[in-house]
Amino acid sequence: MRLYLRFLLIFTALTFSVSANAKGVNYYDVRYKAALNPETGMADVTITLAGEELPSKLTLHLKPERHHNIRGDDDIEMDGDKAVWTPKGESASIQYQFVIDQKKGSGHYDSRITEDWAIFRSDKLIPPISVRAPERLHSRATLEITAPDNWRSLAPYAIDEAGIFLLKDDGRRFVRPKGWMIAGDVGSRQEFIDGTDTVVAGPRGKSIRRQDTLSFLNWTLPELKKVFPLFPDRLLIVMAPDPMWRGGLSGTRSLFIHSDRPLISGNRTSSLLHELIHVGTGIRGDKESDWIVEGIAEYYSLQTLRRTGGISERRYQETMEKLATWGEKSPNLLVKRSSGPITARAAVVLQEIDLYIQEASEGENSLDDVVTALAADRGEVTLERFRKLAEEAAGSEIPQLDRAFLSGKKKP
Repeated sequence: MRLYLRFLLIFTALTFSVSANAKGVNYYDVRYKAALNPETGMADVTITLAGEELPSKLTLHLKPERHHNIRGDDDIEMDGDKAVWTPKGESASIQYQFVIDQKKGSGHYDSRITEDWAIFRSDKLIPPISVRAPERLHSRATLEITAPDNWRSLAPYAIDEAGIFLLKDDGRRFVRPKGWMIAGDVGSRQEFIDGTDTVVAGPRGKSIRRQDTLSFLNWTLPELKKVFPLFPDRLLIVMAPDPMWRGGLSGTRSLFIHSDRPLISGNRTSSLLHELIHVGTGIRGDKESDWIVEGIAEYYSLQTLRRTGGISERRYQETMEKLATWGEKSPNLLVKRSSGPITARAAVVLQEIDLYIQEASEGENSLDDVVTALAADRGEVTLERFRKLAEEAAGSEIPQLDRAFLSGKKKP
């Protein structure tokens, strides 16, 4: 089944490429430029369109607390939290200011600029943009970061000789930057690991374990990619100390993790692997399926350590037993957000589903086949979609996917 899935993924990508060429695609350029200013805590952003034909309308979905002073060359109308932009001619621009600093509820930052460095997500810098344009009209996009002297910028994209990022987003007609970025007095280590150009970066002089992290990935990433074959060909891992968020946060082709987080915790879990699996799957849950997304990340972080010999079978089983005990505190998995005991129970339920599939299929299939298929589709995951794939792999109904069991109302 796994070989078939790999073939199907490659065939689909080739078919899409040939189809796009056959339709006679026309291109226009999108140039994103952001000037980082530590003194104001802002980024001055300009988006410029250029081409013989441009989209007739673009709608920027703004965060009013972070996107300020919207202005441009052409007609721009504000509609609540939206800026509706109607470009004219063969070139058009829009400008605004972006507030870089942002705190989470804990008081720590998930976006921050200091005198020496800045860490933020480019898909927050450039908000979601809805575009009205003919299907034949596609964008080519670049991102230029300007900053104080002696600062350098890193993002999960190729870069040209002028230091401009060459953006890509396969399957999207309108391309905007996504994922984590770091700029400033930054140190980094780079290595190709099983075909993925991997960079670990963080502010200089902050005890960032760049080489340790690359070594950890050299042993774990190839195993992880067996389950998630569409893992991106570029990966940026950003690390920083306080006052940044004291955990891990995944993004497109990238993740942030606090520099104090151990590669493997005392309870044998790994925040780094957990976030890497989010990068590899590219999935998100609907209002009741976040447990699937978080459970997969937690279960496969443990499975990856187990399969690579990072933890013994005995310690793996001990960890699953502890997760089962913790998960008893939150028996209902069908909630909007999964964390703590909900994620713990989700990992245990996924282990039960995995064992059920293996036994029902006489070892032919496993949960690996299910999550590989989910990662191929990416996007939103629903319980119905997950159940369909799991029961196809098992060849029968799975008691652990009964809604009453998932909500904690009955045992399987």
